[in-house]
Amino acid sequence: MDTLTIGEFGRRAGLTAKTLRAYDDSGLLRPDTVDPLNGYRRYREDQVERARRISVLRRLEMPLAVIAEIVDATDEEAVLRLDRWWAAEEAGMQARRGSFGWLRGQLANRASSLEASFEVTVRDVPATKIASIRTEVDQHGLVEAIRGCEWAIRSHLDGQTESEAVEHWVIYHGPVTPESEALIEVCVPFTGSVEPFDEITIRIEPAHRQVFTTVARDDCFYPRILRAYEAIDGFTNAQGLARGGPEREIYLGEWHRIAGTDPFVHVAQPIKE
Repeated sequence: MDTLTIGEFGRRAGLTAKTLRAYDDSGLLRPDTVDPLNGYRRYREDQVERARRISVLRRLEMPLAVIAEIVDATDEEAVLRLDRWWAAEEAGMQARRGSFGWLRGQLANRASSLEASFEVTVRDVPATKIASIRTEVDQHGLVEAIRGCEWAIRSHLDGQTESEAVEHWVIYHGPVTPESEALIEVCVPFTGSVEPFDEITIRIEPAHRQVFTTVARDDCFYPRILRAYEAIDGFTNAQGLARGGPEREIYLGEWHRIAGTDPFVHVAQPIKE
């Protein structure tokens, strides 16, 4: 089979020789052969399509690790991974818009018109079997970390469970801010028997009572969602309730399937009996 020099291949794929060398070093796109004497790289014709896909994904500013997952997956799996990544990107942009609008409203003395009021309720939550991943993240990487962990968990659960919840949880074991990382736990409730795998653990979240409020999709971004946490804290303190565990967010569905003004997440605080 005829092969292409790195220059010829780069022109076909729309990538520079420097970029191709970097992709070789990272393992993302290995040449077919490397001359042991002069180090010249040569590529096969059937590698051009992979290179072009990588080029397009990089123009979307996708991280190399995610690109590797997509180009190494089947077409069906790649579509799902791409959709989830793009949904996270759109959610991140929406979060930036929300932060901008909130801050602008504060500066223009119009914050009250931008902030939602939250009705706080108490409910009992039964013991629930969950699959979870723990990771440390700051505010900037939060959305992608949540999406990535949820994707990994659902991929592991697929076909092994009796039922799998549409919702997923994020339990905050510390304060996540733009300046500092903290431990979060992404959880997917399910029924059935599944073994833990790699970083995925299986455990029972004990039955408990919790104080919660519901947040619309358009209000679920930092810092606007802090108003929901303030409402929870105010209610808990006013009622003299004791906190019984870390705060959490219970997401009711996929971001791109829920309208902006519809309920999207419960912000909840477990309390002691």
